[in-house]
Amino acid sequence: MKKETVILCIVIAFLAGFITGATVAILRGTKGIDRGVEKKAEAPGPQMPPPGPDPAETTLKIQSLKEMIKKDPKNLPALVELGNLYFDTGQPKEAIESYSQYLAIKPDNADVRTDMGIMYRAMGDFDRAIEEFKKAVQSDPKHVNSRYNIGIVLLHDKNDIQGAIKTWEEYLKVDPNSERANRIRAQIDKMKQMAK
Repeated sequence: MKKETVILCIVIAFLAGFITGATVAILRGTKGIDRGVEKKAEAPGPQMPPPGPDPAETTLKIQSLKEMIKKDPKNLPALVELGNLYFDTGQPKEAIESYSQYLAIKPDNADVRTDMGIMYRAMGDFDRAIEEFKKAVQSDPKHVNSRYNIGIVLLHDKNDIQGAIKTWEEYLKVDPNSERANRIRAQIDKMKQMAK
């Protein structure tokens, strides 16, 4: 098989996995302020906003949260919710600002840091995205979403197949038995064959 064909197969497999995962996550739904952190952190690329509230409602919610934060700059739930709204509406710069304010107060939240890394990736700052994902792993060595996203950026944005393989082999030490782990194992096998 040609190298280009193998790369195309890997990209198609990742996209199929992403679409399936996103569909399942949307159908399941989650609760609480961090409602979308897991779903968002798994994304292999910048996401289209999910179907949701009316844009006018979102604008009002953003304004309300900004007012709350202006009165109480250390309001962590409001900061993360504002960041999530910016994330969901495709405003990475604003999401990063909100997440940065949050992390200045509580730097060890691996979910928020991973979301911020995804926003850096959306802006094309792949090195900073990897840096944020690695900080998330330092805060929580068992944080699978940050580990997964390091591999995604290395493979798709940095074209570093060996780096992605190494990262995902480390991932499998933390999460050896999940459905995602099985997909990653299959992808690693394909990438190793391609690298020969």
